[in-house]
Amino acid sequence: MDQERRIKELLLLQRSAQKLNLILDLEVLLEEIANDVGETFGYLRTGILLKDNESNELEIAAVRGWTKNYHIKGDRFKIGEYGIIGQVAATKRTYYAPDVTIDPYYKVSEESTRSEVDIPLMINERLIGVFSIQHHETNAFDQARIHLLESLAANISIAIENARLFRSEKLERERISNELKDARNIQLHLFPQKSPELAGFNINGICLPCLEAGGDWFDYISLGDGRIGIVLADVSGKGMGAALLMSSTRSMLRLVADKESSPGIVLKLVNELLIKDFPTTKFVTIIYAILNPNNKTLVIANAGHLSPVLSDVSGTILLNTNSGLPLGISESIFGETEIKLSSGDKLLFYSDGVTEAMNKSEEEFGTERLIELVRMKSLTVNDVINKVKEYTAGHPQSDDITVVMIEAE
Repeated sequence: MDQERRIKELLLLQRSAQKLNLILDLEVLLEEIANDVGETFGYLRTGILLKDNESNELEIAAVRGWTKNYHIKGDRFKIGEYGIIGQVAATKRTYYAPDVTIDPYYKVSEESTRSEVDIPLMINERLIGVFSIQHHETNAFDQARIHLLESLAANISIAIENARLFRSEKLERERISNELKDARNIQLHLFPQKSPELAGFNINGICLPCLEAGGDWFDYISLGDGRIGIVLADVSGKGMGAALLMSSTRSMLRLVADKESSPGIVLKLVNELLIKDFPTTKFVTIIYAILNPNNKTLVIANAGHLSPVLSDVSGTILLNTNSGLPLGISESIFGETEIKLSSGDKLLFYSDGVTEAMNKSEEEFGTERLIELVRMKSLTVNDVINKVKEYTAGHPQSDDITVVMIEAE
């Protein structure tokens, strides 16, 4: 009979352990432990108390079968000072009171309790709490049953630690996610909030970071005399690091552009600043142009960026802009290309997130598709984005996508 009981209890122990290890929500887990142990092993009162390391106290985290006459969930007890649980927490050893009415450590938690066993919950010799079980009969726990409960307590400790780690990782993921969302919102506010109003021209831009924040950006800079600076750039790398470098480069460019009228000189001066400040493995590809609506000229300087696509009466081509080195690598001189925009002409700046976007067959969108797209009449920057999304359907976005289009009316 004892052997049959032992086998039954071991099966119950296995079932309880398997069930507990599937629960990763700490609050749910603790309630499940208190209820499941009572129902499985027939105990009227069970409780889980967790250690608060800062206050060196035990706090009731889950209970079953206790009334509110003495203690409720959330009550705290000093380790080593209060009752059997305090003694167990202090010694880190199981304590059994076969008759609580004569036990020197016992403190009343229920009038009808007659025997109690308390087991420390340990992880690598570190106390994390106490597992308390009470019965209304004296001598209710034999040695075999106590050993069984100690085995269960070991499983409970692991389950609690796993749930805590899961909660900690979840909170950390949420913290990082919230910070990235904040960074994205800040970055989005650094982008132009509206298109510039420039007589004879329509200028529009859009940026879609592949992560919450990224290294692509575009900008419009009012330069006086009706002129406007137009920027599209891509900091190497992705995520928060690239976004921070983007913000820094944007500030430098705006500061220099306000004082210099030559796009090539602006890039040269910004480059000199970045060489001093940028990490050695980072760089920026950038195209910076100044549009003068009075004579409809556009002067372009290019630092390692992709050639823009020009569409005019003679056709649609990649415009050779005498590209220099990306910014932040070494000292360099940046040439300038000047074009005159006539009615109906359009010029498209874009990042490599457009041409290198891949479909599910891992084929790139490519330059030829982009040129064909720019040939379309009444093209908008949203059309470009939508065509890229359509092409890459089923394949996740792997890089920031940024487009700026300048169109002469």
